[in-house]
Order: sequence, then structure tokens, then C-alpha cells
Amino acid sequence: MLSWALIFLIVALIAGALGLSGVAGTASSIAWVLFVVGLVVALIFFISGRRPPV
Repeated sequence: MLSWALIFLIVALIAGALGLSGVAGTASSIAWVLFVVGLVVALIFFISGRRPPV
């Protein structure tokens, strides 16, 4: 989940550098939502003691 957030953040940065403000805004919003969801899931796993498979 956090890797997808990083990908959308990079897309937003590139779009912002190219002047595509609509695409940059949308990509940064998606990146923010994915980042928050990833942190919430990570906290739930940390509290419950569950570890992801290796």
C-alpha cells in the first residue's frame, strides 16, 4: 500500500513539474489517502501482533 502511495507521489511531482496541475492534484490526493490507509493498516497489525508473511 505504501509503495503505491510512493508511486502516486512521484507521478504528482512529475506532473507538477510539467505544469499539469489537475493531474498533480489528483495524484497527490490519491497518494495521501493511500499513505493514511497504509499507516492505519500497519498500526492495526502492530497492535494485534500479526506479522505479514515473508
